[in-house]
Amino acid sequence: MKKLVLGSDHAGFPLKEKIAEHLRGKGFEIIDIGCHNGDSVDYPSISAQLAQAVQCIQQEAPEQTHYGILCCGSGIGVCIAANRYPWIRATEAHDHNTAILSRRHNDSNVLCLGARVLAAELAFTLIDEWLETPFDGGRHQKRVDMMSDPQIDIKKFDNTRMNASNSVPKEMPSC
Repeated sequence: MKKLVLGSDHAGFPLKEKIAEHLRGKGFEIIDIGCHNGDSVDYPSISAQLAQAVQCIQQEAPEQTHYGILCCGSGIGVCIAANRYPWIRATEAHDHNTAILSRRHNDSNVLCLGARVLAAELAFTLIDEWLETPFDGGRHQKRVDMMSDPQIDIKKFDNTRMNASNSVPKEMPSC
Protein backbone atom coordinates (compact mmCIF):
# COMPACT_ATOMS: atom_id res chain seq x y z
CA MET A 1 0.00 0.00 0.00
CA LYS A 2 1.38 3.41 -0.97
CA LYS A 3 1.77 5.93 1.86
CA LEU A 4 0.71 9.56 1.59
CA VAL A 5 1.22 12.22 4.26
CA LEU A 6 -1.75 14.50 4.82
CA GLY A 7 -1.97 17.66 6.92
CA SER A 8 -3.94 20.85 7.38
CA ASP A 9 -4.49 23.84 9.53
CA HIS A 10 -7.91 24.58 11.05
CA ALA A 11 -9.24 26.20 7.85
CA GLY A 12 -8.25 23.18 5.77
CA PHE A 13 -9.42 20.57 8.30
CA PRO A 14 -12.84 19.79 6.72
CA LEU A 15 -11.28 19.36 3.25
CA LYS A 16 -8.42 17.26 4.66
CA GLU A 17 -10.91 14.85 6.21
CA LYS A 18 -12.73 14.43 2.87
CA ILE A 19 -9.43 13.95 1.05
CA ALA A 20 -8.36 11.27 3.53
CA GLU A 21 -11.57 9.34 2.89
CA HIS A 22 -11.17 9.74 -0.89
CA LEU A 23 -7.58 8.47 -0.85
CA ARG A 24 -8.25 5.57 1.50
CA GLY A 25 -10.91 4.50 -0.99
CA LYS A 26 -8.16 4.42 -3.63
CA GLY A 27 -5.96 2.18 -1.48
CA PHE A 28 -3.61 4.73 0.07
CA GLU A 29 -2.31 4.45 3.61
CA ILE A 30 -2.77 7.93 5.07
CA ILE A 31 -0.32 9.35 7.56
CA ASP A 32 -2.40 12.15 9.10
CA ILE A 33 -0.14 14.64 10.85
CA GLY A 34 -3.03 16.91 11.88
CA CYS A 35 -4.71 19.03 12.69
CA HIS A 36 -7.42 16.80 14.11
CA ASN A 37 -10.22 19.31 14.71
CA GLY A 38 -11.22 22.86 13.87
CA ASP A 39 -9.23 24.52 16.66
CA SER A 40 -6.78 27.16 15.46
CA VAL A 41 -3.27 25.94 14.64
CA ASP A 42 -0.31 27.57 12.92
CA TYR A 43 0.14 26.30 9.37
CA PRO A 44 3.97 26.62 9.40
CA SER A 45 4.05 23.97 12.14
CA ILE A 46 1.83 21.63 10.13
CA SER A 47 3.97 22.17 7.01
CA ALA A 48 7.13 21.41 9.01
CA GLN A 49 5.63 18.21 10.39
CA LEU A 50 4.60 17.11 6.91
CA ALA A 51 8.08 17.85 5.53
CA GLN A 52 9.66 15.77 8.30
CA ALA A 53 7.22 12.90 7.74
CA VAL A 54 7.86 12.88 3.98
CA GLN A 55 11.60 12.81 4.64
CA CYS A 56 11.25 9.90 7.07
CA ILE A 57 9.24 7.70 4.73
CA GLN A 58 11.56 8.65 1.85
CA GLN A 59 14.49 7.36 3.91
CA GLU A 60 12.60 4.13 4.66
CA ALA A 61 11.90 3.48 0.96
CA PRO A 62 14.21 5.66 -1.17
CA GLU A 63 13.39 3.80 -4.39
CA GLN A 64 9.88 5.32 -4.38
CA THR A 65 8.63 8.88 -4.59
CA HIS A 66 6.55 9.81 -1.58
CA TYR A 67 3.89 12.47 -1.61
CA GLY A 68 2.14 14.81 0.78
CA ILE A 69 -0.95 16.96 0.60
CA LEU A 70 -1.48 20.10 2.66
CA CYS A 71 -4.68 22.11 3.07
CA CYS A 72 -5.26 25.56 4.47
CA GLY A 73 -7.71 28.32 3.58
CA SER A 74 -6.06 29.30 0.30
CA GLY A 75 -3.32 26.67 -0.12
CA ILE A 76 -0.76 29.46 -0.30
CA GLY A 77 0.43 29.65 3.32
CA VAL A 78 1.12 25.94 3.70
CA CYS A 79 2.87 25.95 0.32
CA ILE A 80 5.24 28.77 1.26
CA ALA A 81 5.99 27.15 4.61
CA ALA A 82 6.59 23.68 3.12
CA ASN A 83 9.02 25.01 0.52
CA ARG A 84 11.45 25.99 3.26
CA TYR A 85 12.69 22.39 3.19
CA PRO A 86 15.00 21.43 0.31
CA TRP A 87 13.52 17.95 -0.17
CA ILE A 88 10.04 19.41 -0.60
CA ARG A 89 8.74 20.76 -3.89
CA ALA A 90 5.32 22.03 -2.89
CA THR A 91 2.87 23.57 -5.29
CA GLU A 92 -0.45 25.27 -4.79
CA ALA A 93 -2.90 24.02 -7.39
CA HIS A 94 -6.30 25.44 -8.19
CA ASP A 95 -6.87 24.02 -11.68
CA HIS A 96 -5.91 21.07 -13.87
CA ASN A 97 -2.97 22.80 -15.57
CA THR A 98 -1.23 23.82 -12.34
CA ALA A 99 -1.64 20.34 -10.87
CA ILE A 100 -0.39 18.52 -13.97
CA LEU A 101 2.45 20.89 -14.88
CA SER A 102 3.73 20.91 -11.32
CA ARG A 103 4.33 17.17 -11.67
CA ARG A 104 5.50 17.12 -15.30
CA HIS A 105 7.94 20.02 -15.09
CA ASN A 106 8.72 20.48 -11.38
CA ASP A 107 8.43 16.95 -9.96
CA SER A 108 6.32 18.36 -7.13
CA ASN A 109 5.94 16.03 -4.19
CA VAL A 110 3.55 18.08 -2.05
CA LEU A 111 0.21 19.38 -3.30
CA CYS A 112 -1.29 22.35 -1.47
CA LEU A 113 -5.00 23.02 -1.71
CA GLY A 114 -7.25 25.83 -0.51
CA ALA A 115 -10.35 24.73 1.37
CA ARG A 116 -11.91 28.17 0.95
CA VAL A 117 -11.37 28.27 -2.81
CA LEU A 118 -11.92 24.68 -4.01
CA ALA A 119 -14.94 22.43 -3.85
CA ALA A 120 -14.09 18.96 -2.56
CA GLU A 121 -14.98 17.34 -5.89
CA LEU A 122 -12.52 19.54 -7.77
CA ALA A 123 -9.88 18.87 -5.11
CA PHE A 124 -10.35 15.10 -5.63
CA THR A 125 -9.94 15.50 -9.38
CA LEU A 126 -6.80 17.62 -8.99
CA ILE A 127 -5.33 15.13 -6.52
CA ASP A 128 -6.02 12.17 -8.81
CA GLU A 129 -4.50 13.96 -11.82
CA TRP A 130 -1.50 15.08 -9.78
CA LEU A 131 -0.83 11.59 -8.44
CA GLU A 132 -1.20 9.99 -11.88
CA THR A 133 1.06 12.47 -13.72
CA PRO A 134 4.71 11.41 -14.10
CA PHE A 135 7.71 13.73 -14.03
CA ASP A 136 9.00 14.42 -17.56
CA GLY A 137 12.64 14.55 -16.48
CA GLY A 138 14.95 15.55 -19.32
CA ARG A 139 15.57 19.30 -19.45
CA HIS A 140 13.46 19.73 -16.31
CA GLN A 141 15.76 17.57 -14.15
CA LYS A 142 18.49 20.23 -14.01
CA ARG A 143 15.97 22.75 -12.73
CA VAL A 144 14.64 20.39 -10.10
CA ASP A 145 18.22 19.72 -8.98
CA MET A 146 18.83 23.47 -8.74
CA MET A 147 15.80 23.85 -6.46
CA SER A 148 16.51 20.81 -4.32
CA ASP A 149 20.11 21.47 -3.29
CA PRO A 150 20.54 24.57 -1.11
CA GLN A 151 24.33 24.41 -1.57
CA ILE A 152 24.24 24.43 -5.36
CA ASP A 153 25.92 27.32 -7.15
CA ILE A 154 23.26 28.37 -9.62
CA LYS A 155 25.81 30.45 -11.55
CA LYS A 156 27.53 27.25 -12.72
CA PHE A 157 24.55 26.42 -14.92
CA ASP A 158 24.57 27.77 -18.44
CA ASN A 159 21.83 30.33 -18.87
CA THR A 160 21.84 32.17 -22.17
CA ARG A 161 19.34 34.72 -20.82
CA MET A 162 21.86 36.15 -18.33
CA ASN A 163 23.43 39.55 -18.95
CA ALA A 164 27.15 40.16 -19.43
CA SER A 165 27.81 40.25 -15.67
CA ASN A 166 26.05 36.86 -15.41
CA SER A 167 23.96 38.04 -12.48
CA VAL A 168 20.57 39.38 -13.61
CA PRO A 169 18.34 38.11 -16.43
CA LYS A 170 18.32 40.54 -19.36
CA GLU A 171 14.63 41.33 -19.16
CA MET A 172 14.86 42.39 -15.51
CA PRO A 173 16.09 45.90 -14.63
CA SER A 174 19.24 46.17 -12.53
CA CYS A 175 18.80 47.83 -9.17
